[in-house]
Amino acid sequence: MSVFERAVSAISPTWAKRRAESRLAAARADAATGVIQAYGYSSGGASRSKASMKGWDYASASPQKDIDANLRTLRERSRSLYYNAPVATSAINRNLVHIVGSGLRVSPKIAWRRLGIPKERADEIAADVKFRFDTWARSKSCDVTGQNNFYELQQIALLTWLVGGEVFGLHSYVDNGAPIELAIRLIEGDLCCSPGEIAGSAGIDAKNTENGNRVRNGIEIDDQGRVVAYWVEKGYRDQVTQRDWVRVPARGDLTGNPNVLHVFNAIRPTQYRGVPYLAPVIESVKQLTRYTEAEIMAAVINGLFSVFVTSEDGGIPDFVETESAINPDGGYPEGAPADDDELSLGNGNIGFLKPGESVTVVDAKRPNTNFDGFTAAMAKHIGAALNIPAELLLMQFTASYSASRGALLEAWSFFSLNREWFAADFCQPIYELWLAESVSKGLIDMPGFFADEYTRAAWCGANWTGPAPGQLNPNVEVSAAVAKMQAGLSTGEREALAMNGSDYTENIEQLATERALRIDQELEIPDDTNQS
Repeated sequence: MSVFERAVSAISPTWAKRRAESRLAAARADAATGVIQAYGYSSGGASRSKASMKGWDYASASPQKDIDANLRTLRERSRSLYYNAPVATSAINRNLVHIVGSGLRVSPKIAWRRLGIPKERADEIAADVKFRFDTWARSKSCDVTGQNNFYELQQIALLTWLVGGEVFGLHSYVDNGAPIELAIRLIEGDLCCSPGEIAGSAGIDAKNTENGNRVRNGIEIDDQGRVVAYWVEKGYRDQVTQRDWVRVPARGDLTGNPNVLHVFNAIRPTQYRGVPYLAPVIESVKQLTRYTEAEIMAAVINGLFSVFVTSEDGGIPDFVETESAINPDGGYPEGAPADDDELSLGNGNIGFLKPGESVTVVDAKRPNTNFDGFTAAMAKHIGAALNIPAELLLMQFTASYSASRGALLEAWSFFSLNREWFAADFCQPIYELWLAESVSKGLIDMPGFFADEYTRAAWCGANWTGPAPGQLNPNVEVSAAVAKMQAGLSTGEREALAMNGSDYTENIEQLATERALRIDQELEIPDDTNQS
């Protein structure tokens, strides 16, 4: 309604009513004659009449049809790209290096006020817990297969999550002579599938005949949609002659502890399976890989200086050597091509063509001068979709300091978010299981640990630290960190983690030790050790 119509409506409501009725009648007439009036998004992104939109046929359904129905294909293509496409490999590896690196380390944060214990006592317990957990994490007894320590399991779990969209961690207690029997088994998403269905494929809802629960692509849910169990196949399809499944309850009946750690990121409600990280760019990366391979092949062909010899009788020119000429014992008759008309140019030969013969040189005009610019542009689009700046994706930092730092900071925000998710879904639950076993066996004294969930949570608090973002200009960034601490905007602990992932308390203790050593040896003390 225009300003004029609103003004008139205030004076004559009857006129406004007739105006509205007239518009409604016109709309009905348009509908009857097939004329569609465009409202809201119907004239833009939802238009079905625009030429640019007519060919866009898309329908969305439940997460099970949209995601699960395509999951196996997405997973297999994502693996193929990671194995064979450099851009995809770089994207995955950049996440791996910056999210976990050599492994996330635990830093216990006991809520001593909540527990009513002195801070000094909490610090002593935290130091003991950190040492004991690191000892277990460095041993390979934490892996059911005995092949990896906990930090290596983190790398495998994250890599599986990124490439396959999800990873499952099953825990068990193995009597291997170690004080802690907790051990982890990692499995890929392929092995979690509905009984009788093709592993990892779209599953029409199966049913657990014993309790009536639905089983959606290997995930058993109750009437409320809550996950109650996982159906795990005992082996890959190419390794077993007869397929068999085991039902693993989501949580223990007595302890309530998770039996299965399902690490994935959901993008829709009621989504129970994860989507590979590369899924949005699979087509783009594959096309870029094909283009790159074609350019490489063209450059190789051009580098080989290939020629075609045309003649009227199909004979071999004098200046060309056959395989039998190069290797007389090759078994080919004199003058015959070695294999599929393969010929070779003689070294330093001067040949004369017969009448009716000519030589055509293949000029592929490679390398293509537009190759670098095109691939860089594609890397920007792919990187934007994957939240990785093109500079980091291609490992080319040719821009200014501010531009490069801005790109790294933007990427680091994404890496930090994924680190928090991964630590919460994988590292922290395993740490809590380890801590529960340690307390139950009397290895660690934590009064009231099993009394209630709040007390247990107070004992289980922890931060997980990993690789730092690094510095492009250390002098500038260290000065900024010092200024933030002096202004009360940050702490030494936070800045130590951000700078190099170190522990601030350990740094101070080591500095005090080094200062005492320099005094003992009558050496000059640097000004930055706060000798005053």
